[in-house]
Amino acid sequence: MIYDCQKKEISFEPVFTILIPSWNNLDYLKFVVQSIYKNSVHKHQIIVHINEGKDGSLEWIKEQKEISYSYSSENCGVCYGFNLASHMADSPYLVFIDDDLYLCPDWDELLLAEIKKMPDEKWCISSTMIEPTDKGISCIIPNKNFGFHPSEFDEELFLSEYKSYPKEDWNGSQWYPMVLPTMVYRAVGGLSPEFSPGMYSDPDFMIKLWHYGIRYYKGVSASRAYHFGSRSTGRVKRNDGRSEFILKWGLSSNTFFNNYLKIGTEFLGYLPDPEETNFLKFKKWIDRWKVKFKTRPVKFWKE
Repeated sequence: MIYDCQKKEISFEPVFTILIPSWNNLDYLKFVVQSIYKNSVHKHQIIVHINEGKDGSLEWIKEQKEISYSYSSENCGVCYGFNLASHMADSPYLVFIDDDLYLCPDWDELLLAEIKKMPDEKWCISSTMIEPTDKGISCIIPNKNFGFHPSEFDEELFLSEYKSYPKEDWNGSQWYPMVLPTMVYRAVGGLSPEFSPGMYSDPDFMIKLWHYGIRYYKGVSASRAYHFGSRSTGRVKRNDGRSEFILKWGLSSNTFFNNYLKIGTEFLGYLPDPEETNFLKFKKWIDRWKVKFKTRPVKFWKE
């Protein structure tokens, strides 16, 4: 596999460094970058990781004067993609986004207002996604269909409506767009490559932040983004992230989200450490045994 990086000079001091991994999604990539330029209050450094780039995205990114990029000749996944791109960051805050998003007006100012309230660097804050379908995810505003591709997107209608959708601030902040201090990302070692190409790398990152001492995981309702859908995850050969997570941490991601992050519940401030009740101990025991007795092929011959 061939890797490359190109850091481009910018003529301003960035508020955020925005990291975007992209895998042959040029139409979406152009659209999300356009939304950043159009709908941001502040100026930000943009760094894109190009996986393969067989659709012209590598040539396009090279033409952009102030967008830095990293590149892998094959799809190395989001873990290596984010980590590689993050080394070129110049701002104190990293923003993680997918290439199939459209960022709404003032998204960055609303996140920055939350950051300014923080007494230290131990926090993780997300915007709130709006999606065309209902996946049963409590952190997301569902069933607001404005298209599954940028060519279908009714931008004028969307901008006239998106603020009106009711939603409380929520606990859990593991969804993109997500912002956290650059030094925190580097302190915990970024995303864990053992989860490549990326399934369950986000829950793993959240629990790494938890062990680092972060207890402030806020989803900001007013800062919003439209999510066209998982354009890349449907194509990738998935790792068994569920089992990898349990084997690494001794509990399932669901146990962590429900008992530690309280994901999707109303945001009430800093999260307490969960009480180690008999129920929680039993839940962790069940999680470990699910992996231990996971069905595997039985061979009746000697290789």
